Amino acid sequence: MKPTIALVGRPNVGKSTLFNRLTRTKDALVADLPGLTRDRHYGHGVIGSKPYLVVDTGGFEPVVDSGILYEMAKHTLQAIDEADAVVFLVDGRNGLTPQDQIIANRLRQSPRPVIVAVNKGEGSNRAVLASEFYELGLGEPVVISGAHGDGVYDLIEMVLDHFPEAEEPQEESRHPVFAVIGRPNVGKSTLVNTILGEERVITFDMAGTTRDSIHIDFKRHDKPFTIIDTAGVRRRGKVDEAVEKFSVIKAMQAIEAANVAVLVLDARQDIADQDATIAGFALEAGRALVVAVNKWDGLSEERKAQVKRDIQRKLYFLDFAKFHYISALKEKGIEPLFESIQSAYDAAMIKMSTPKITRVLQTAIERQQPPRAGLTRPKLRYAHQGGVNPPIIVIHGNALQHISDSYTRYLTQTFRKAFHLQGTPLRIQYNVSTNPYEEKEARPKKPLRRVAMSNRIAKREAHKEAKKQVKRKNKISTKKTNAH
Repeated sequence: MKPTIALVGRPNVGKSTLFNRLTRTKDALVADLPGLTRDRHYGHGVIGSKPYLVVDTGGFEPVVDSGILYEMAKHTLQAIDEADAVVFLVDGRNGLTPQDQIIANRLRQSPRPVIVAVNKGEGSNRAVLASEFYELGLGEPVVISGAHGDGVYDLIEMVLDHFPEAEEPQEESRHPVFAVIGRPNVGKSTLVNTILGEERVITFDMAGTTRDSIHIDFKRHDKPFTIIDTAGVRRRGKVDEAVEKFSVIKAMQAIEAANVAVLVLDARQDIADQDATIAGFALEAGRALVVAVNKWDGLSEERKAQVKRDIQRKLYFLDFAKFHYISALKEKGIEPLFESIQSAYDAAMIKMSTPKITRVLQTAIERQQPPRAGLTRPKLRYAHQGGVNPPIIVIHGNALQHISDSYTRYLTQTFRKAFHLQGTPLRIQYNVSTNPYEEKEARPKKPLRRVAMSNRIAKREAHKEAKKQVKRKNKISTKKTNAH
């Protein structure tokens, strides 16, 4: 499972800027205004040698006992308790403050590893800037610039050194693991109980009943499975309680730990943008996906048609996934849903031979060549499988950086049909071959006049050498004749 790293510090020290840098997004609002961030933001870290989750917290004011600052401090303490490591951000321009000392005292009480990051250190003497913060007693400070990216990679590597290499769940589990995800009160826990055949998890007609991710091992048709019941994921603006806020991270971690994600929709509610966002979490993690449209029983034909139109309009990017219209409470449509979960798992873990992949690639090229990019046309030579869950196909060739997105989608659909990859996303990676003559071609060329002159000299020398060889042959033949 991915480790979770919480960014903690006083208001306006640059936590949101660092969050955006680590995730390479602009999800967190950034402005020169203290206390701008109140709710926690979460995302996948992409800078570093290992995968991880990063959490942006509000400004930490542990000395207040009421008001919005108190609520923000309470949520930050919850984030520290739930995180695997903490990055304590301080402001290098303002120097060490009494507030930093108070936060450091709180962090020393946590068993989590804490790394002090001195932000806004661009253009400064790092040794001098860091010396003041040794007084915090939290180890060697790391000087960074979240805005410019200086030292950020070294910081995150120092944090990740506390954790072992992340093991892919598909390698360690020999059986399907699937997570039930969706908005609150769509029937996830009811679906879990129906699949298990018992009241294993609490179900109640109130949004947010499930707070944590629950892993349950079971057997179905004598085959082992693991099901994960997750908390409902709401829009950030609708999340109030600290515990519920961290249930979002638990749901994201459950998606990472699963092979297949089962997205549950409520047919009696409108298909919301949040449903597409949750599906995006699963796609970003590369997980196979099955969609269960719950509470389908008792709907009018007009309502059913409206729901299907909304699904086609808002979830159009899930064209590879199977959709099932079920009733978890009345146990309708569960068996076909489970068959799709198994087939999606099989597709995600498929092993494809290199010769067959290359043949499919050559057939696709014969049917439609990649479009030209200027005077050159990309050449796709061969392909092989680069990974599973999701399946990855690596294509080798020349000028592959010029392949358009539309042609990549064409290849994706071709491979999907050829290998029957229903229910799982498919990723294509391009490996561009290096040109061994690239350095020679980069050398400055001789002027045309000098090239022409050197060619004439070479021809003249070759002509002289040919005459000498003719004379030698004539002398040898003359000697032979005189000898007879």
